[in-house]
Amino acid sequence: MPAHRAESQKEAAVRLLGEQGIMRLSELKAAGVHYQTLARMTEDGSVLRVGRGLYQLPEADYSLTHSLAEVAKAVPKGVICLISALQFHELTLQAPPHIWVAIGRKERMPRISYPPVRAIRFGEKAMSVGVERHVIDKVETPIFDPAKTIVDCFRYRKEIGIDVALEGLRNGIRRRKAHPDRIAAYAGELHIWSILKPYLDATVADEG
Repeated sequence: MPAHRAESQKEAAVRLLGEQGIMRLSELKAAGVHYQTLARMTEDGSVLRVGRGLYQLPEADYSLTHSLAEVAKAVPKGVICLISALQFHELTLQAPPHIWVAIGRKERMPRISYPPVRAIRFGEKAMSVGVERHVIDKVETPIFDPAKTIVDCFRYRKEIGIDVALEGLRNGIRRRKAHPDRIAAYAGELHIWSILKPYLDATVADEG
């Protein structure tokens, strides 16, 4: 490949990554940046390969939630959930060792070397309600809203622990990030109201 074409691709890669923050290999290839160019740029340090098929610029100033954006790119049909969503909404002091991401029943399990991911399957209804889309480091990142996250934590209390679910509930009510009526509505939709109701009633009474 002529040098001027490789240089043109390099400039395009730098521009695109500067605009979008993180990109998949398929996105860069669709924009005319060949894998060989990315390989050379990775070798000389002008781009970083931060995960399987994920690239970013090395000098970018990223937030602490950057790993959520990486997962959003790597799992485009996933939604950040459970403890990772609680952490994003500042409803827990937990620092999970991996990013929790919800995927549909029929989706393939993601294979990601970094950041570490814990994928959990949600039904169609649970995947479709309460999804917010936050822009993190220029990447649109789907995350369940606080009330939906709290309900999900009770649904998966065996996986994450009832103490974490209760912490999220108390903080959501106390900090007014999750209205009791909204929590109750999600709990009813997802058939967990009979389990969650006593905890919600007690929390509202304590905070009242």
